[in-house]
Amino acid sequence: MRLILGVVLLFSLNLMAQDRFKIAFAQDTMGNDWRVAQVKEVENAIKKYKNVDFFYTNGKGDTATQIRNIEQILEQNVDLLITSPRGAKLMTPIVSKVYTNGTPVVLLSRTIMNDNYSSFLHPDNKLIAAQAAQYIAKRLKNKGKIFILQHTPTSTPGMRRTQGFMDEIKKYPNIEIVGMKVANSQQTEAIIQTEKVILEGLKFDAIYAQSDSMAIGAIKALKKHNIDPKSIIITGIDYISQARELIRKGELDASYVYPTAGKQGVEEAMKILNKQNFKKEIIIPSTQVTKKNVEIVEPIF
Repeated sequence: MRLILGVVLLFSLNLMAQDRFKIAFAQDTMGNDWRVAQVKEVENAIKKYKNVDFFYTNGKGDTATQIRNIEQILEQNVDLLITSPRGAKLMTPIVSKVYTNGTPVVLLSRTIMNDNYSSFLHPDNKLIAAQAAQYIAKRLKNKGKIFILQHTPTSTPGMRRTQGFMDEIKKYPNIEIVGMKVANSQQTEAIIQTEKVILEGLKFDAIYAQSDSMAIGAIKALKKHNIDPKSIIITGIDYISQARELIRKGELDASYVYPTAGKQGVEEAMKILNKQNFKKEIIIPSTQVTKKNVEIVEPIF
């Protein structure tokens, strides 16, 4: 009887060992509130799975560092990689290598230049950008000048938030894009770039900031130079708590909910690891937020 119990216990322990998983998240940067929130959402979602070990790395806003982090993660024999590639083109080889070598890859909010990944979860950046263009055009009454603060241009959201906006705004011949500066979704960089164009004498009626952090930076720069933000039509993307307060005050005209997809990403990751059906691509819904619905829609953090 003892022998049978011992065999059963040994089998149970082996089964438990086989069912334990290690997941790593190679994040682009932890110097951006949205990126931090994405990691935290993943971390919190994983906590309910007692058989999963989790860790993350910080790419510090540098594509080469993020690539090195993924290479080091592979040396730790992880069962699944989560990442949000800063450089779509430059990171395609390393992400493809991970995937083709048998380690599942879940992409959150950003993708690569081919289909060598397990699952990609994201809001529709081109649609959001087109909606922002339509909103600004309507507020400008189809005539005016727009200044753009651009998200990381090497990332797929940066590319799509620019392309989607440009494709839509060209439908309005009396609206002109007078300037575009890369601020990498960093508030400090947005302050610097907005100040530059103000000091250069650039005139604009609207600012299309491709993230709320950049919209907040632009507003701070305008105030520093005694320009009332309410006199400029300003849109952001993400819809964080600070954006909600600025919309309430009338200093930010609109934002677009941009979920981190962390919770949904973990759900797909566990389906993959447990050999269940999962989806190659999941589009996360977004909502336009203005003064009309700011009290109804909750910020993402």
